[in-house]
Amino acid sequence: MKKVLFLLFLAATSFSNGFACTNLLVGKAASTDGSTLISYSADSYALYGELYHWPAKNYNAGEILKVYEWDTGKYLGEIKQAAQTYNVVGNTNEHQLSIGETTFGGREELVDPDGIIDYGSLIYITLQRAKNAREAVKIMTDLVAEYGYASSGESFSIADPNEIWILEMIGKGKGNKGTVWVAVRIPDDCISAHANQARIQQFPLNDSQNCIYSKDVISFAKEKGYFSGKDADFSFAKAYNPLDFGGQRFCEARVWSFFNRYNKDMAKFVTYAQGKTQEPMPLYIKPDRKLSLADVQDMMRDHYEGTPLDGRYDIGAGPFESPYRWAPLEWKSDSVQYCNERPIATQQTGFVFVSQMRSWLPNAIGGILWFGVDDAAQTVFTPMYCSITETPECYRVGNGDLYTFSWTSGFWIHNWVSNMVYNKYNYMYPEVQKVQKVLESQFLAQQPEIESRAKELYNKSEVEARAFLTAYSTSQAQYAFDRWKQLGEFLTIKYMDGVVRKEKDGQFIRNEYGSPSSPERVGYPQSYYDRVAKETGDRYKTHYK
Repeated sequence: MKKVLFLLFLAATSFSNGFACTNLLVGKAASTDGSTLISYSADSYALYGELYHWPAKNYNAGEILKVYEWDTGKYLGEIKQAAQTYNVVGNTNEHQLSIGETTFGGREELVDPDGIIDYGSLIYITLQRAKNAREAVKIMTDLVAEYGYASSGESFSIADPNEIWILEMIGKGKGNKGTVWVAVRIPDDCISAHANQARIQQFPLNDSQNCIYSKDVISFAKEKGYFSGKDADFSFAKAYNPLDFGGQRFCEARVWSFFNRYNKDMAKFVTYAQGKTQEPMPLYIKPDRKLSLADVQDMMRDHYEGTPLDGRYDIGAGPFESPYRWAPLEWKSDSVQYCNERPIATQQTGFVFVSQMRSWLPNAIGGILWFGVDDAAQTVFTPMYCSITETPECYRVGNGDLYTFSWTSGFWIHNWVSNMVYNKYNYMYPEVQKVQKVLESQFLAQQPEIESRAKELYNKSEVEARAFLTAYSTSQAQYAFDRWKQLGEFLTIKYMDGVVRKEKDGQFIRNEYGSPSSPERVGYPQSYYDRVAKETGDRYKTHYK
């Protein structure tokens, strides 16, 4: 995400602007129900969270498509329009194809300033044109070969109900149109992840069922002096995105946290995540148990809790044990460089999703984009079926923007709540979790009945099934939005002015005369008082006692 910002801190050899985006991937034999699952956290301080929609459409021969850079809105050029496009909802389409990304940047000199298709446009154009993951890989690589690639190095998660692929690509620099790239299929019984660091090391050169690559991916690296040696030893990541401390501590650490939670043998890579050792983690691993949809949603809320990178208990967490640290990621004290951790869940998220794809259901019913806006840890994953023909008002494109607050926008309501919670984290965040659990549990509990009804309708009319799922998705998004707004009102009252107002089961307690009861003056944790006393000496001592 945010190519422009990424190049700025590449040029400055600094990581102060923060690394954006995380993808988690779960093969169909590694999930509890046989779904393929991929997640995406679109993290950027300049990104407004909304749910995009392109309806299916037929075009006349010779029509063109104007391409605008996703990050900036800059006009890049035009390409030939496809004869037919498919219905796209966010980052999934009517065929259950889903695509996510993370930017690794890589070698600065390989950005092509004359490219017409940036990474964001590449995703959404491909979703309108491809039916499955393999077809998507071909379309994506063919498009940038024909029109040029306008972004820096990128990792893409590309998934359909049967296969998951990671595609990593980078341009060839000014005057050299196209990209070098490699795509690897993730085994069905494995999980994988990427987070702003290229992850494909060595790859099979003669296994087209599981690995596809550009014909010059190795020769180009040799030509540029990025690699010398036997082809079998070639590493895409080492050649095009050499690892450094930031790539490990801010990027690979997020991958490690996911792997570590679901495979006990990955604990040994904690020193790699900390930037202390350089032996890279594998591209994918077998989990110790199968993962559910809820497991992936929960992992997107991770702040390294319970690991050596957990930041809730040092002075940087403040008195209320916050796992959040404000940008920049790197800072100095007495000319010594330090860093903050960069977990999966982060405050600058625009939108987040977990895409669920199921091969045993009709496409219109099988694909769900579990969608949320703002910080993944403080959102609600709401079911948006891949076949819906309109988006909910709370997620609608144009309902507010980063400079226009809207009380009907999910992005703004979630930010209103989360920015209350950040500063009083350890006693306000449990309130958020309670509402999350209730809402998401309800959505999951309703799923069998809703899909049974949708299948009945689908057997008679796919149009009716789509209309039913559109109405359901829209109503659930509005229901979650209304409940989150109520949560914001509740938190404002309960925690206003640094006290805690008494309530039971969400109802505030009044005295015997009907007036509000006296609030509890909670102050600060004892550990914080002890730290203040130690650092200030006699300054606040009450000498009159």
